[in-house]
Amino acid sequence: MDSIAIHGLRKSFRKDLPPAVDLREDVSISKGELFGIIGPDGAGKTTLFRMLATLISPDAGSAVLEGLDIVRDYRKIRTLIGYMPGRFSLYPDLTVRENLEFFASVFGKDVGSNYALIGNIYCRLKPFEDRKAGNLSGGMKQKLALCCSLIHSPAVLFLDEPTTGVDPSSRRELWENLAQLKASGMTIVVSTAYMDEADRCDRVAMMKAGRFLTVDSPAAIVRSFDRPLLAVRSDDMFRLLHDLRAMEEVEKCYTFGDTHHVTLKPGADADAAAIASRLEPNHSGLEAGPVQATLEDCYMNLEEK
Repeated sequence: MDSIAIHGLRKSFRKDLPPAVDLREDVSISKGELFGIIGPDGAGKTTLFRMLATLISPDAGSAVLEGLDIVRDYRKIRTLIGYMPGRFSLYPDLTVRENLEFFASVFGKDVGSNYALIGNIYCRLKPFEDRKAGNLSGGMKQKLALCCSLIHSPAVLFLDEPTTGVDPSSRRELWENLAQLKASGMTIVVSTAYMDEADRCDRVAMMKAGRFLTVDSPAAIVRSFDRPLLAVRSDDMFRLLHDLRAMEEVEKCYTFGDTHHVTLKPGADADAAAIASRLEPNHSGLEAGPVQATLEDCYMNLEEK
């Protein structure tokens, strides 16, 4: 059964600019699914979240959340969702405990009635519950915001880039918490600019310029990569990038960690050995070989189609 059904949502903020969101296809998110929206800054992720969370109205299209229309039934929807925006949005002058109690009271709840849902998260905040929220570290602010989003036991949880600016340990803990919430049957929609986090989702939508490039499981997206892919490095990586991009057989070349990933054109009569032999006269420490595509490679491939 669908928890969210999106039908061609569209939103523009200025007539002289392309729409921030322009979803021309229907997309459904199942109950209990952990659904990721992956894309860089400016892709339209936050605008889409704000429409689904009933904070702004679409210009065209529609969406249904838990059987309710996001425009007509916005008041009811707001009682069913938890929303954690990308920027810290709690009250910095209230303590940790006061923030939690306030957000519970907004929904007519008390902290004790739903404490089991946040207990494994709040236990890390407990020693600091008398500290003002504005004085918390980035990871602790993230945990408090998540607790406040969950304290009323929402059916659907929206997390807009929740791991931006937090340490690796807090990132890992967040995804462990999301896995536990998913196991309880909660529908979770999370956006991120980190491609490595997409592997933790049941399905992901890769987004660019307001549109979904593809929607599928991470494994299926990787399997769909349809180009020969090489990893190349040398002692002069800047010059290597220029030389690779100048080759006729190369469709795309971009930096990937300590290597350059090279996508060859369909039907190109070249392989890693041939590419290396042409580069060796001008490069020392040259290494080249085929590699398995990652989600980031898939995104780079899809955005050009």
